[in-house]
Amino acid sequence: MPRKMTNPSPHSGQIILGLDPGLAITGYGVIRSHLKVELIEAGVIRIRRDQPLSERLKELYAGVMEVLESYPINFVAIEQLYSHYERPRTAILMGHARGVLCLAAANSGKTVHSYEPTKVKKLLTGNGRAPKSQMQLAIQQQLFLKEPPDPPDVADALAIALCHHFATGPVAQLLKNARKTH
Repeated sequence: MPRKMTNPSPHSGQIILGLDPGLAITGYGVIRSHLKVELIEAGVIRIRRDQPLSERLKELYAGVMEVLESYPINFVAIEQLYSHYERPRTAILMGHARGVLCLAAANSGKTVHSYEPTKVKKLLTGNGRAPKSQMQLAIQQQLFLKEPPDPPDVADALAIALCHHFATGPVAQLLKNARKTH
């Protein structure tokens, strides 16, 4: 299921798994957060749409567990659920996928950190309503990739992981410590 983009290196640092939940495609991105950010792996978990919901959720759980068991992940960051009033059914279905991802993280002993999509987009592009293509370019630049991550679900997952890095990583800790001393 997972599709590798790069291999991990032996540098120290925290490993963050970013997740963009979906019932057909769930994007994931694994980064190492240290003084700089390093892409370890990114890809998608594809779920067959011709199965009953319970089987799709079981397949999603197995796919994310494979990723969680592949690396010594320290943190899991996931997109916070939001709903459009025009499509409440979609929000409910996404809630199922997000719940399965949170369960897998909890069963792996990981705490889940949630980030609002508009805050992730604003942090990485300066625009809380950035289109997917702009997010893909932002991730390409942040991680020094040769091309934008594709499909967009991968870029979204990496954006969520980067958001956690910026919110809690070494630079955030230095700023927090500097504020305490002033």
